[in-house]
Amino acid sequence: MPDPSPTAYDVTLCVEDLRAALADHGISLPSLRVDLPSFAGRYTPPAGLVALGNCNTATARALATVLRKAAAER
Repeated sequence: MPDPSPTAYDVTLCVEDLRAALADHGISLPSLRVDLPSFAGRYTPPAGLVALGNCNTATARALATVLRKAAAER
C-alpha cells in the first residue's frame, strides 16, 4: 500500500501550483513556501505543511475578493 504522507517534493509542487494560481489573479504571497520543520515533527503522517506567510492588507483583500467570486460562481 502506498504511503499517503506527502513528500517535500509533493509539497513543493503544491506551493508552485498555488503560486501560479495566485499569480493568475495578480496576487503574490512573497513568503509562500514549504514549511520544512513540519517534516521533522512526530506527526503521523508527517504534516508536509504549506506556509502561506504574511501579506499586507491589500493582498489579503484581493485574495478574499477572488475567493468570494469563485464561491459565487459555483
